[in-house]
Formats: sequence, C-alpha cells, structure tokens
Amino acid sequence: MSTTAAATAIPETIVAWFHENGRILPWRESGFSAWGTLVSEFMLQQTPVNRVIPHLNAWLERWPTPADLAAAPPAEALRAWSSLGYPRRALWLHAAAVEITERHGGVVPSDVDQLLALSGVGDYTARAVAAFAYGMRHPVVDTNTRRVIARAVQGQAEPAPPSRTRDLAAMEELLPESLQDARDFNAGIMELGALVCVARTPRCGDCPIRDQCAWIAAGSPAYLGPRKSVQKKFEGSDRQVRGLIMKELRAAHKPVTATEIDTVWPDAAQRERALRGLIADGLAVASAEGGYTLPHG
Repeated sequence: MSTTAAATAIPETIVAWFHENGRILPWRESGFSAWGTLVSEFMLQQTPVNRVIPHLNAWLERWPTPADLAAAPPAEALRAWSSLGYPRRALWLHAAAVEITERHGGVVPSDVDQLLALSGVGDYTARAVAAFAYGMRHPVVDTNTRRVIARAVQGQAEPAPPSRTRDLAAMEELLPESLQDARDFNAGIMELGALVCVARTPRCGDCPIRDQCAWIAAGSPAYLGPRKSVQKKFEGSDRQVRGLIMKELRAAHKPVTATEIDTVWPDAAQRERALRGLIADGLAVASAEGGYTLPHG
C-alpha cells in the first residue's frame, strides 16, 4: 500500500474500530473538564491506566479546579499523589495549578504554546490537552502511537528512538482534516497500540488494520535498527530508595528524623544519595527543628 493510500485507509479504519472498541475511561466521558484532562495526562505518564483512575477520581473530588489545588500546600499534593511514582509530577502539577490560577483566571488554556509554558507540561501533554479537552486538530504522539505507525506505515517491528520532528510529521500525515475524526484518530491509534499492537506479543489476528499493515506485508521482520536506552530495573535502584523515603515523609505530619530514614534502606551511601536527590528536586526539605519534611510552599 502506498503512503498516500495508507494515510487515508488506516485512519478511517482505526476511527471506526475505536468507536466500537474504545475503553470507557473518565477522560473520554462527555463533559469531562480540561483540568481533569490535564491532571489525567500528568498521572498517566509512565503509570498504567488502572492505577491512575482511582487516584484521578480522588484528586478531582478534592481539587475540582486549578484554583482549589493552588490554594493547598505542595505537601498535600505530594501526599495525595501517594504511590503513583515519580512524585515530581505532583509538584509540577501543583505549580501548574498556581500558574493557571494566576495567569489564566483559573481556566486551563487551549493554546499549545500557553500550555507548554506551564510547569511540567511537555509537548505530548500540551497537544493532548488541546486535542482531547478542546477538540483542536493537533497530532498527538505517545509510545503506542509511534509503535503503530512504525509497523503499519514504515514496516518496522519497533519505532526508532523518539524524534519530535519526525514523529509529529509522521502523525500529521495520517491525521484526518475533520476535527472530530482527528480527535478520535489521536485517541484510537493510542488505544490500538495499548490493546492490540502491543510491544512484545502483538495480537495481529485481532488488528483492524492487519490487511493494511506494511510490517505484516513484509513478513513481520525482526527490528534491526537503533533502540532507545532501556531504563534500569526498579528493584535496588535509587528510584526505589527515593520512593521509600518519600513514603516516610508522606506518612508523617512532623519532621522525619535522620535515624528514622536510616531504617528504610541498609546501604548508607545509596540512602544518602537518594535523600540528597529528593532535596535537590524540591521533594524534601530539611526542617529547622531537625529531620526532613515535605515542602510546605
């Protein structure tokens, strides 16, 4: 199939499939707020959907608007973040809420450049909010999107390492002109990559675009191209130690002593390195009373 034909046939097929098979998720419900969309995108970074939903619901019940979160101390955002991981996201989200309240009258902006100016908002999140919350026509590219395009259009088993310019151009070429179809295609291609065109064991027999897929047509060859670096395993890593220290800080409403922190991990050098990293990232602060606490504002 030519690239031009693929640019027409693949989006049409995926949109139709998505209408029939898309999961019912909070951020896809009619009337879901732009603030809710922004919060969900922060939470979904490197975190599975099933873990995010209960945290998202609780967060939006407690802080239904940016102004509500902005009025709370950063420590409360970190506590509410709980076990989602990568807690800097909570601090960035709190900072973004303050910025939205102060700069935009408490309304999440729809303009990509204004969204990018918010703390913690990168290119994917800005485009996702503009496309999914406001229905604007922007290519939205995540890991799942890249994998589907690599296989279906480029005939490769895996995508090459991320390239903003190349990835957005590849998605733009497929993106329908209709605002509604563009929104549904952005969501649908992600859904296809998450549920069917998965990384290790793709369910090609269930794929709606299997007859249009360049990778299948080529005989499903193994990927021999460059790969992005693989993240080190969590067990025994500094990330795990940071998480254990953060758990202590979230549970306490008074300073956690150095002696208490010493109990969370046996390796003193790694423990100290993790604690220094948390302080440098603004996730922990030394208390004037001695010990360490979450940031208070």
